[in-house]
Amino acid sequence: MNFHGTEVRQRALALLRGGAKNADVARELNVPQGTVSYWKHKDRATRGECPGRHSPLCARCDGRDLDGSAYSYLLGLYLGDGHIAHSPAMRVPSLSISCTDTWPGLIDACVQAMQSVLPGNHASKVQRQGCLDVKIYSKHLACLFPQHGPGKKHERHIALEPWQQEIVDAYPWHFIRGLIHSDGSRITNWTTRLIGGERKRYEYPRYFFTNSSADIIGLFTDALDHVGVDWKPTNQSRTAQNISVARKASVALMDAHVGPKH
Repeated sequence: MNFHGTEVRQRALALLRGGAKNADVARELNVPQGTVSYWKHKDRATRGECPGRHSPLCARCDGRDLDGSAYSYLLGLYLGDGHIAHSPAMRVPSLSISCTDTWPGLIDACVQAMQSVLPGNHASKVQRQGCLDVKIYSKHLACLFPQHGPGKKHERHIALEPWQQEIVDAYPWHFIRGLIHSDGSRITNWTTRLIGGERKRYEYPRYFFTNSSADIIGLFTDALDHVGVDWKPTNQSRTAQNISVARKASVALMDAHVGPKH
């Protein structure tokens, strides 16, 4: 029988807490994968992070204070590129937000928002092909995100509850940032002009938001109207709608409150 000392175990836990996969840790430290899984389970249980082990208070069910700015941002992320999974085989529902690997700042912001909205729960990271899923488990996800339902979001009606609208109205920029971070972008367009016989290149930034749900598009444009950002629809297709923010003053507002992904 092989015995693994405290130093190896602590090294494994450090890697696991950093988001490494069990198999990768086992391979790097030459430890059976089952042992690594056991260490991870015991570590999470000790820190109270096992899904379903505890049931922290819910802002909707128990009146706990809800971090409005974090919730508004997370709501934008969820509506743009998130989903809640729950099946009879799952003890506890999970909220997953898919984030591209190239935006580590966005991933960190997502983790922070999840844990601010659900402070008794632990947000984890699951590596996928070309992206990373930020995930959190809670029995109260349906309370916090009543837009959850069967099928895809763009195939059903999406509307905010009055209490959600109050939060979005109080923190509109956080909501806009969440939507842009999930299904939006900031790009730089360019054009040329002939001035004094010399052709010069001019660059100008603009923001785009693309979504297949007309309801979610409406929530986005309503928020833009609320903060005084000019927008227009552009490049519509059968499967998605595209909103452009291109006016200089409006782009400056977006830069001040949203900014490019990082």
